[in-house]
Amino acid sequence: MEHIAIIYWSGTGNTESMANAIAEGICAAGGSAAVMPVDQCDPGRVNGYSKIAFGCPSMGDEVLEESEFEPFFAQAEHALQGKKVALFGSYDWGTCQWMEDWCGRVQNNGAQLFETGLTIQLTPDEEGLASCREFGKRFFSF
Repeated sequence: MEHIAIIYWSGTGNTESMANAIAEGICAAGGSAAVMPVDQCDPGRVNGYSKIAFGCPSMGDEVLEESEFEPFFAQAEHALQGKKVALFGSYDWGTCQWMEDWCGRVQNNGAQLFETGLTIQLTPDEEGLASCREFGKRFFSF
């Protein structure tokens, strides 16, 4: 059974809900998922996984959360070479430029980017959560 890490930051619970639904999809597809808030995960832990889903909402001027997630990711991103990586997060406004920039960082570090990131505006409703579960199933098969 493949074990996949899901590492996220969530200020309002939206991205946490997405993380849990993605984990449900991974499990439904036959895998297992370790869901970890970024403040409970050491950046070196990414070395133990071949597949990792990172979640962070868009903040401020369409950037990753700057006090916890960005420092974590800046340390972890250099270990992504050859790993399969999925990205997800919620946003309030904007064009999702933060996700495009984040996808570029992942690819520049030699990871195999899964799709182009999953974004949901504000709180995921049942349709959004179903999209997260399907995203998890597809990531498991990636």
